[in-house]
Amino acid sequence: MLIVTGSVTAKPETFDALLEAALAHVARSRGEPGCLKHGVHIDCEDPMRLFFYEEWADRAALDAHFAEEGSNDFMKAVRELSASSTRVKILPVQPRD
Repeated sequence: MLIVTGSVTAKPETFDALLEAALAHVARSRGEPGCLKHGVHIDCEDPMRLFFYEEWADRAALDAHFAEEGSNDFMKAVRELSASSTRVKILPVQPRD
């Protein structure tokens, strides 16, 4: 399993549009094969920052997600609407039984 995290910080005037794009991306991603969990959260300390937490079954599923047209459209929206973003972190984990 892989855990994926990242964040984007909106400009005050683009927050609503960025949140709308993020929620649409999350909803679409949840239906993709291999997506175990996908969510976006507003940072309590910086309400302009959106934090993403994802769990994927394997690298093949994540690579397919990154190749989706919708994922590319979302990243284009992030570049247009955000003030800053962090690099995506991909962490392999072994679930405990």
